[in-house]
Amino acid sequence: MTDRPRVRFAPSPTGYLHIGGVRTALFNWLWAKKTGGTFVLRIEDTDQERSTPENERIILDSMRWLGLDWAEGPDVGGPHGPYRQMERLGIYQEFVAELISKGHAYRCTCTKEELDAQREALKQNDPKAQFRYPGTCRERTAATPDRPFVIRFKAPGSGAVTYKDKVFGEVTTPLSTLQDAVLVRADGVPLYNFGAVVDDITMGITLVARGRDHMINTPPQILLYEALGRKVPEFAHLPMMLAPDGSKLSKRHGAVSVAEYKDKGISPAGLLNYLVRFGWSFGDEEIFSLPDLISKFDWERCGKGDGKFDMKKLSAVAFEHLKRKELTTDEAYLAGVRPFLEARGLSVDDDRLVRALPLFRERGQTWADAAELMDYLFRESPVMDEKASKKFLVAPKADLLDEVASLFAEAPDFAPAALESAFNAFIAGKGLELKDVAQPVRVALTGRTASPGLFDVAALVGRDTAVARLRAAAQIARASAG
Repeated sequence: MTDRPRVRFAPSPTGYLHIGGVRTALFNWLWAKKTGGTFVLRIEDTDQERSTPENERIILDSMRWLGLDWAEGPDVGGPHGPYRQMERLGIYQEFVAELISKGHAYRCTCTKEELDAQREALKQNDPKAQFRYPGTCRERTAATPDRPFVIRFKAPGSGAVTYKDKVFGEVTTPLSTLQDAVLVRADGVPLYNFGAVVDDITMGITLVARGRDHMINTPPQILLYEALGRKVPEFAHLPMMLAPDGSKLSKRHGAVSVAEYKDKGISPAGLLNYLVRFGWSFGDEEIFSLPDLISKFDWERCGKGDGKFDMKKLSAVAFEHLKRKELTTDEAYLAGVRPFLEARGLSVDDDRLVRALPLFRERGQTWADAAELMDYLFRESPVMDEKASKKFLVAPKADLLDEVASLFAEAPDFAPAALESAFNAFIAGKGLELKDVAQPVRVALTGRTASPGLFDVAALVGRDTAVARLRAAAQIARASAG
């Protein structure tokens, strides 16, 4: 194994990729990138009823969209595979045999019905008592029972487990709180703690970084490492991402899957920038590029306090990423906004889109917003806002709109500055003010009352389209009289 860190992200393919999981993946990925280590992706698919290939695909696609690439995993392979737990059952059996031979595990034939009856009897006697497996099969000597059995760990009855967490410092857990937990079910499928330990051993994982809700799993896992005579990895437990009301973040609080944020038009870099602040900070800085995060990330700057998810804050951070060219290049912006334009049924003119970017970067808070704002640039006729049309495309403005159409048609130079100069001369000659003409013209060109600069818009849609839209608006204005 290499001396460089090996870290992992191990999602379960029972549904979408939760943003809480993304935060965990991000911290592991940043540490691997920072140290020249290896980021491993493995799939914990032992929940056979809910795990599906489709869910796995969604997770992998979400990770790729985020840019969190992995060096080893189910799709790319690697020297420590397989990288799906259900393909590793033979490996778990080898470790089970080792634990049994060393006297640290045993075969238990107690049935669910028997244990339920004992649990109920305890409850009848003491409603507040916590049921613990009584060790019925703990001293079993028969090699192979003649009925179904599970594998249990022979937990020490006294003492304590102490480890130094990279975030929470020294953590001590009395062993009296632990019981002889099941390691492997009767069907040969491992439970979480055993599967994770065997996988981390065989994949050479040197640091396990995960949410602090997993701290309860760390003592029994350390006992397994020690029982197997393997080196215990480092641990880093991260504060939780909570809902605004302090409860566990779930779908009832809004979007929690990566796919939903992608569909909203949030940029991947903007989403990661927001998520990194759950448990890590760098002074008062709030906006980071991924290279920036890689260079600055360390465990010493991780805090212990849980954070509450704030959609407004996420939107602000993501918007900041879209506004800044050093964070989202023109090429990245074009690639991000194009699918949202095409989803609106628009045929995108590349040159027009490139010229439009400076006008819309600071307007669209997401790529979806930007696509909505740019919509009229790529249509033959704009979609008219009914209220705007009724208010500004009125009969008294009809001739004026036709005159502006003629002005645009005859303009020797159709650049924004030249159009503005000709337009100002036109309204001055008629003794009008800008406010008398600008909004009817804006509604004619865009179908809306708000847009970037009027002459920038005219230049973007082009002379022929601008003239045609003004003529059409004049007809709407005349028809409003009848």
